[in-house]
Amino acid sequence: MSASAIVMMVIAMLIVWGGLITAILRLRSHPEPPEPMPPGTHPAE
Repeated sequence: MSASAIVMMVIAMLIVWGGLITAILRLRSHPEPPEPMPPGTHPAE
């Protein structure tokens, strides 16, 4: 592998892993609201 190929591979890996880490941190700080239960499936009914 040439030096330019290694540099491009490292940059691509940083973009992918950085996006993954950013997504995980964002979901931990802003979790998605739970979906409401469909009618007729509520345990109290």
